[in-house]
Amino acid sequence: MLMTKRKPATVGEILAQEFMEPMGLTQSALAKAMGVQRKHVNELCNDRRAVTAPTALILARVFGNSPDFWLNVQRRSDIWEAMHSPRERERIKRARPIGAAA
Repeated sequence: MLMTKRKPATVGEILAQEFMEPMGLTQSALAKAMGVQRKHVNELCNDRRAVTAPTALILARVFGNSPDFWLNVQRRSDIWEAMHSPRERERIKRARPIGAAA
C-alpha cells in the first residue's frame, strides 16, 4: 500500500468542486435529481455522510459515471483516515499475520 502524507480529496470535495460547481447545481437541485432529501446531499458535501453502494449507484446514474468511481473516492479517504489515526494505527500494529500452516 502506498503511504502518502497528502490527504486525498474527499467525496464532498469531488462532488462540490468537480461536479456541482461546473454544472451550476445547487444542493437542492442535486437532491431532486437524486431523489433524496437535501439533507442527504448536504451531509455528502460536508463529509458528514459516507458514500454507500446505493448512493454510489445513484450518483453514477445522475452524473453518467460509474459507481466504482464514487466508492473508490470513499475508500481512499477511509484508508487514509485509518492510516493517520493514532488509535487505528495502534490497532493495526497489534495485528499479526497468520502463518501459512494455520
